[in-house]
Amino acid sequence: MFKNTEITTEYLSFFIFIIFSLGFCFFMLFLSSILGGRSISRYKNTPFESGIVSVGNTYLHFSVKFYLIAMFFVIFDVEALYLYAWSVSVSESGWIGFIEATMFIMSIILGLIYLIRIKALSWTS
Repeated sequence: MFKNTEITTEYLSFFIFIIFSLGFCFFMLFLSSILGGRSISRYKNTPFESGIVSVGNTYLHFSVKFYLIAMFFVIFDVEALYLYAWSVSVSESGWIGFIEATMFIMSIILGLIYLIRIKALSWTS
């Protein structure tokens, strides 16, 4: 009986937190729409950089390599976070956790070797 009440209390507190958070977000959006400035002018939607009106075409074409390198960095960085979480609990996970982490590191290394092999990290090709 006591455990059932404890679980209900935990769920209730979680849902109250979610409702309060969503209510606060909607309140801030509503408040900004009321208190926000409304000005209409000819130059309102004109893009400028540091007060200087742009001249010519402002669209720049970047190579896809920039985005690929950024995605690879994010992927390997997130995997490093998993390894950090594992290193904190290495004593509790024992040898099984060590073997699983070794397999995880080997999959990261194989992925890196694959990226090098298809020349995804090469800037010249």
